[in-house]
Amino acid sequence: MSPRGVAIPDVRERLFAAAERVLAREGTAGLTNRSVTEEADCAKGLLYNHFADLDDFVTQLVLDRFARIAAEVGPLPDRAGSGSVHDNLTAAALAMLGTSGPAIAAAALSRNQVAQRVARSWADGTPGPGAVEDAMTRYLEAEQRLGRVAPDADCPMLALALTGTVHHLLMHPGPQPQAPEPLLRRLVTALVTTPPGPTAAP
Repeated sequence: MSPRGVAIPDVRERLFAAAERVLAREGTAGLTNRSVTEEADCAKGLLYNHFADLDDFVTQLVLDRFARIAAEVGPLPDRAGSGSVHDNLTAAALAMLGTSGPAIAAAALSRNQVAQRVARSWADGTPGPGAVEDAMTRYLEAEQRLGRVAPDADCPMLALALTGTVHHLLMHPGPQPQAPEPLLRRLVTALVTTPPGPTAAP
């Protein structure tokens, strides 16, 4: 355990990473102050030194992870004209789902205060699914201008369908987990028509 009085670098990230491991191993029922601080190998009071309570901690965890996803997907429009449209969209959807995304979303849903706080933060402009949807819309519109997405495609609705479905998978994972990439590739293929057109740049 970290010695008392010794500063821990990146303490928030250390606690967030510990919480992800606890959620993956024990589910939402196992997420407590004690389980997180023990997993992080630090004093029990550390979490409350940085967060008002456990609801605040989980809220900040959810917001942090979704902000990271938004930052990862944000450059997607710059990929227009390169690679495959389906590959680019599948990669963006995989980033949104993430390896620990379902567990973090389940933690948010299991705590009413967390779900409300996260929703308010997103409504106030904190990066989240809306930022991902906007990046996908701009990407699809750019590909449409290049002739790599059908000219009659409704790009904002396609982006909404993609992000909405991934959001559903995050919030309501099935009882039998599926490999996410084949599932998301099927989704992208079903939704997005890519007519014969210009060859992608390498």
